[in-house]
Amino acid sequence: MRKNQIINWLLRDKYNGQETPALEKDLKRLKKGEPLDYVIGWKPFLNCRINLSLKPLIPRPETEFWVEKAIQEMKAAKDSSGKISVLDVFAGSGCAGVAVLKNIPNAQVDFAEKYASFLKQIKINCDLNKLDPKRYGIVKSDVFSKIKNRYDFILANPPYIAKNDKRVQKSVLAFEPKQALFGGEDGLFFIEEFLKEAREHLNPKGEIWLEFGAGQKTKLSRLLKKYEYRHFEFSKDQYNRWRFLVAIVG
Repeated sequence: MRKNQIINWLLRDKYNGQETPALEKDLKRLKKGEPLDYVIGWKPFLNCRINLSLKPLIPRPETEFWVEKAIQEMKAAKDSSGKISVLDVFAGSGCAGVAVLKNIPNAQVDFAEKYASFLKQIKINCDLNKLDPKRYGIVKSDVFSKIKNRYDFILANPPYIAKNDKRVQKSVLAFEPKQALFGGEDGLFFIEEFLKEAREHLNPKGEIWLEFGAGQKTKLSRLLKKYEYRHFEFSKDQYNRWRFLVAIVG
């Protein structure tokens, strides 16, 4: 990405095209390698504005790609009342669940997140996008530890980078939350914890949408069979990489 392009984006999205004294401080942050999205302070995501002030994982285009497809599926699957229940687990910034609430008027969403700062970030993003508090709940939960309900859809973007993966960008390692990135030796620790219990929190014919990392498809297939998921399909992202799966239970 060219330097001038980055500065133009910063000016447009944070300063409305006006150069101010604060711009110089932000340019220094960029020079130190801080991601542009953190410096700007927010990121667009499926008709939503996702605030990043508490430094959650920055929403990726790959995630936006499959969440959009999940929302299309939800719109087709609504019951006669138009209602649908969704759990956003490993919620982070809350981008997935916020997008569901913003794009499906009768959706009910619970956000499950372990870390206190991210729980605050989710609330900030719900307020920023003017979502009715009656339509969502925010639960401090280590995967499903505090989740009692069942849902029509569960969306999950867990930490899935392997511990010693050398492909991670330096700026990601330096600035983004490691607890949202790394998933144990092979990257599948949290995915396995998720799959152990996910089916117990789905309504009949409920769907799981799960993001995973490069090179994990074969091992993930074994895990799905181990935990008796019989109906699942892998899909590629917009960059032609295996990126997410949909599993239907019951």
